[in-house]
Amino acid sequence: MTKGSIADIKISMSAITRILPKRRLSRWVGHFMHWKGPSLWARLSIRGFAWLYNIDLAEAEKSYDQYPSIGEFFVRRLKTGIRPVGTGWAVHPADSKITQAAAIDNGTLIQAKGLTYKLKDFTQDPDCDKKWAGGFFMTYYLCPTDYHRVHSPVDGNITDVRYMPGELWPVNEWSTTNVPDLFSVNERVLVEIETDLGPVGVVFVGATNVGHIVLSFDEKIRGNQKGPHIFEHKHYSPEIPVHKGSELGMFRMGSTVVMLYPPSFRQKFEGHMNLGPSVRVNADLIKNP
Repeated sequence: MTKGSIADIKISMSAITRILPKRRLSRWVGHFMHWKGPSLWARLSIRGFAWLYNIDLAEAEKSYDQYPSIGEFFVRRLKTGIRPVGTGWAVHPADSKITQAAAIDNGTLIQAKGLTYKLKDFTQDPDCDKKWAGGFFMTYYLCPTDYHRVHSPVDGNITDVRYMPGELWPVNEWSTTNVPDLFSVNERVLVEIETDLGPVGVVFVGATNVGHIVLSFDEKIRGNQKGPHIFEHKHYSPEIPVHKGSELGMFRMGSTVVMLYPPSFRQKFEGHMNLGPSVRVNADLIKNP
């Protein structure tokens, strides 16, 4: 295949994806995935889904035939003890693949080779440079095979949440390498956790076919809902205490988590991070000595 034909295919894919009603399509997919049909349908569809994506049914909290829909199975909890919480300063927030990990220099994050995006646009936090510039970020991609609940990587207190409405572009490899400012354009929810080493940001990034983002500690904040989509900043007083491994929320289909760490974490972790490529939730961020 020539470079010209590859470029034509990329242009065609971009055009098709651009005109798709991505938000409406995502809600339809979400409704279908959570449709509670006959029990036989649920059992067969879940078995087929698990087989297709090579999901280990033995790790699920319940037997597969106890879930009423693919959607409920998709956001399944795991059996107690399946993902023990590490003992270091921080752990990985999700079962996922690490696609990027680098310093946040000049308020810039790396999306893919040749593409970057700005911390200020991504967080919509006027104080973001004070919190995370000079620190480091990590991008976690959750595919359908993965467990889809997101857990706190640190001990601390949840102080703020920002809901940022936006598009629902796919977050696969093609999109990250071809859609400029993808993570700043897509819908996202930023959970800020204050720690002894400074503020840590956990950013849920929405995507096509993500039914919605749900927070475990605040059910009023949800992504991809009907009606007007308005930026929301919520400050918690009193703050909400969390521990490493505490559940923060879930994706109703696959997507991406971007972690933001302050400079104090970078100084402590630089050169020692356990980067995968595939990682498990609650595993230590620092490599074992």
